[in-house]
Amino acid sequence: MKNGVKIDRNNRVIFVKDLEKSFGELNVLSGLNMDLFKGENLVVMGRSGSGKSVLIKVISGLLKPDKGVVNVLGQEVDKISTEELQALRLKIGFSFQSSALYDSMTVRENLEFPLVRNLKNIKSKEVDKAIEEVLENVDLPQTINQLPSELSGGQKKRIGIARTLILKPEIMLYDEPTAGLDPITSVEINNLINEVQQKYNTSSLIITHDLTCAKLTGDRVAMIVDGNFLTQGSFDDVFNTNDERIRGFYNYNFINDNTNKKLNNFK
Repeated sequence: MKNGVKIDRNNRVIFVKDLEKSFGELNVLSGLNMDLFKGENLVVMGRSGSGKSVLIKVISGLLKPDKGVVNVLGQEVDKISTEELQALRLKIGFSFQSSALYDSMTVRENLEFPLVRNLKNIKSKEVDKAIEEVLENVDLPQTINQLPSELSGGQKKRIGIARTLILKPEIMLYDEPTAGLDPITSVEINNLINEVQQKYNTSSLIITHDLTCAKLTGDRVAMIVDGNFLTQGSFDDVFNTNDERIRGFYNYNFINDNTNKKLNNFK
C-alpha cells in the first residue's frame, strides 16, 4: 500500500497474455504477459523501441495484436465492435507526452470539449461544475480562460491530465508524463499522478524513462527487454541487480556514490 491507496489484487482491470506484435520482420512484443490491478500504478520501462508505446496502443485498441489476449475491464479489445470499443475508451484516460491540447481553444474550451462530445445530454451547470472541480484537483483554477500558448510546460501537462480526468476514467495511461520538464516540475507531475490515484481511485499504466518518476509513482515496476518483461516488482527489487541491461538505466538517471563523494569535496 502506497500513500494509503489499497490495491485489489483480486481484481485485474487489464489482463494481457502471450501478446505478440510485429511490424514486417521486426518483432516488437514477443509473448508479453501483464496484469494491472484495481487501484495500482504500474510503471513500464525499457529502451526506445522496446515496445512500451506499442503496448499502450494495443491496450487502447489503436493497434490490433497479432496473437494473444488483451482484456480491458472484462472485454477483449480486438474482439468487440467499434461502438463497444468507443464506449470502453471513455473509461480509459490517455495522457499524451505532448499534452495534445487544442491551441485555438482556451483551457475551459479544451476541458469542455470531451464532455460535450461524449455526454450528449449534459447540462451547462454540470459542465461548469466538472470543469471547476477538475481544475481545482490539478491546482490550476486560475488558468481557465488562458490559451495553451500562455501556459508553461508543466501547466500544459496538468491541463492535459485534467482533460483526461474530466470523464472520470477507471484506467489512466500515461505516456512519458515528465518528458521535457525541469526536475522541480517533474516532481510536481509525479505528485499529481499519485493524487489522481488517490482522489479518482484510478488504475494506471505509466510509460517512462525517468527513474525518479518510476520510484515516486510506481507500486510496481516492469522492465521490457526483447519484447517481454525481463523482471518486475518493487523499484528496489528491479534495480537491485548486476544485469547491465537494467543497471544502465539506473546509472544514467542517478549519480553514483563515488561521484557524490567527489561533489561533496567541493562544498
